[in-house]
Amino acid sequence: MERRVALVTGGAGAIGGAIVAALEADGHRVVALDREAELACDLASEAATRAAAAELLERHGRCDVLVHAAAAFDQGDLDSVDAATWRRVQAVNVEAALWLCQELVPGMRERRFGRIVLITSDTVWKPPAPVLLPYIASKAALEGLGRALATALGGDRVTVNCVAPGLTATPAARAGMPAAAFDAVREAQALPRTLVPDDVAATVAYLASERAEALTGQTLSVDGGLVMR
Repeated sequence: MERRVALVTGGAGAIGGAIVAALEADGHRVVALDREAELACDLASEAATRAAAAELLERHGRCDVLVHAAAAFDQGDLDSVDAATWRRVQAVNVEAALWLCQELVPGMRERRFGRIVLITSDTVWKPPAPVLLPYIASKAALEGLGRALATALGGDRVTVNCVAPGLTATPAARAGMPAAAFDAVREAQALPRTLVPDDVAATVAYLASERAEALTGQTLSVDGGLVMR
């Protein structure tokens, strides 16, 4: 079989980088898309996002796996959020996934194989702070997009699933949150362990594999059992 190609948005980040490594270990040819990555792109721009997808297809001729791990985390509560902040978060977190699917899914349909994995968040079910309003709303929208696409693409053997991480020990999270916050979350989880990027990456790698061919339209929460649905 021809080697499958995977595109990982946010591939220069901690979680995205772990996903890149996991998919490479499974034999994929992986392309990281990020502001500073192999495929550079500002996902807030529809034109730039579509151009990046076209460049990927020109370079590699195909895309079999799409993982949307990039996320804007701009904050604002009900009283303070402005239109620019709101629109940027929705553009990066939700709209970019849609534009990439429009460009890359036709090839998946033609080959009758595709894996789409959208990285959401367990904050959709357990919002931790009012200032995360734009982020949480975007991740909930991404969940809806995933389910709608799963229904639309199942007949073409393209699966669409979401992975919802909990609080994960990335450098950015460690820098932005006190150690006590990690302690409190760990104690609230059913599994008392701090989550690491490889936890998310392992789940994504499974969803991208042949082993997950009967799984679509689902959200797997990788949060140590903090949220149970």
